Amino acid sequence: MLQTEIAPHGGQLINRFVGGDEGAQLRERAAQMTPIALADRRLSDLEMIGNGAFSPLEGFMGRADYENCIVNKRLANGLPWTIPVTLAVTPDEAAGLSIGEEVALIDKFGNILAILELEEIYRYDKEREARLVYATTEQTHPGVRNLFHRGDIQLGGKIKVLQERADQSFPQYRLTPEQVRREFAQRGWRRIVGFQTRNPIHRAHEYITKCALEIMDGLLVHPLVGYSKEDDIPAETRMKCYEVLLENYYPKNRAMLAVLPAVSRYAGPREAIFHALIRKNFGCTHFIVGRDHAGVGNYYGSFDAQYIFDEFSPHELEITPLCFDHAFYSADVGSMGTEKTMPDDAGKIALSGTKVRQMLMDGQIPPPEFTRPEVAQVLIDAMRNRKN
Repeated sequence: MLQTEIAPHGGQLINRFVGGDEGAQLRERAAQMTPIALADRRLSDLEMIGNGAFSPLEGFMGRADYENCIVNKRLANGLPWTIPVTLAVTPDEAAGLSIGEEVALIDKFGNILAILELEEIYRYDKEREARLVYATTEQTHPGVRNLFHRGDIQLGGKIKVLQERADQSFPQYRLTPEQVRREFAQRGWRRIVGFQTRNPIHRAHEYITKCALEIMDGLLVHPLVGYSKEDDIPAETRMKCYEVLLENYYPKNRAMLAVLPAVSRYAGPREAIFHALIRKNFGCTHFIVGRDHAGVGNYYGSFDAQYIFDEFSPHELEITPLCFDHAFYSADVGSMGTEKTMPDDAGKIALSGTKVRQMLMDGQIPPPEFTRPEVAQVLIDAMRNRKN
């Protein structure tokens, strides 16, 4: 294992890719196995398990890990883990499957990506999972809606990955945990802060990442680029925003951009822990947790994603959360800050998301206190292209 400041979750970085003679033999056998097609979320989870981003998971959860996860926020062995990673299938897909057999996991093109060593077949209660994991059973919540549209049966077992998915996006930024850790080591970084985002970075995000960078060796900007809800800004547009921002406004030797091809669960507090543990596997020692991390709508309190870290002792998580309040620009003070650093009567420049979107659609650059002009221009160009 690469010598880094922080060990992977569980102590070992998992790698479920199989090559050489064993891989060739598996490919030959796989042609005779029962196939199960994966798309979107299931493909993403397969990739994350395979490359070690979900360490210590070696496959899709069996019942014991699943139950402990949704009830106790831990795996069966007691290790903190807050989001279930399962392979749900329909009764038709499960029909004829037997414990102990191998199943071929394929993509929409028919490519055999991995082998599932089937250890468990079990039913689960979707409403109970929704209530415990998402704190709601309302299907207006995108995570709950996805849950209720999944199959009723879950397959548990270790995987062996034979090849990478064919439809990979952002290959130059699609780095595995091992590759990112190696890059950190080459740069001499020991204290690294990870920043999770599924939106373009505006000035408030820039402010908190730079505050964190003041006490760190390096910053990993690590946007989520897996499947997300339809009204989220497309990953291609967001990546252009990150590129122009890091090119113009961050020190090139202390900030790094890579993508996380995971899907967004929109699970608020639980997903904040999940995101932190993933970044721990990538080698980050610290993780930024802002207001309403991984939230959606009004399902979670503004700072619930920070409070949940108090449920675990520091030595259990090992990665350290850096918790930030809502940042804003004060015309009175003449700088960015938060409620923790600004006078009580400091005037805030606050623009609603609706107003910003309207300005962008009209080709207007929002005030520089809200967003960098280069980022705004990327968004304006993207909106124009969508109209044409």
